[in-house]
Amino acid sequence: MVFLTGVYLKQGSLVGNIGSAAVQRLGSGAGRGSRNTPMTITRERKQELIGEFKNADNDTGSPEVQIAILSTRINNLTEHMRSHKKDYACRRGLLALVSRRRRLLDYLRKIDPQRYLDIIGKLGIRK
Repeated sequence: MVFLTGVYLKQGSLVGNIGSAAVQRLGSGAGRGSRNTPMTITRERKQELIGEFKNADNDTGSPEVQIAILSTRINNLTEHMRSHKKDYACRRGLLALVSRRRRLLDYLRKIDPQRYLDIIGKLGIRK
């Protein structure tokens, strides 16, 4: 049962001047945003990023790998925020991820400027 502007509706029924298409949309979950792209990255995508940005065979935690994973998560959350403008919890998480990536980029720029330039060139995150 769905409550809509003061009228209780059963899915598939017609009440008043509300069309059946509106009732079907309410029942089907349409209009709640697209769920095509997940906000997190899959295990396979994470392994691809590690393989692409690693410095050595067993490298999974270098700044380059962490920045690449964070950038992918940031891009996914940015797309989510385009369609869910009032998702403030997501916005807070997105800002935390951007801050973490910024700190890693600052660290990398301090210890090895060439690696910093390489990673921002590959990811296209700076002008």
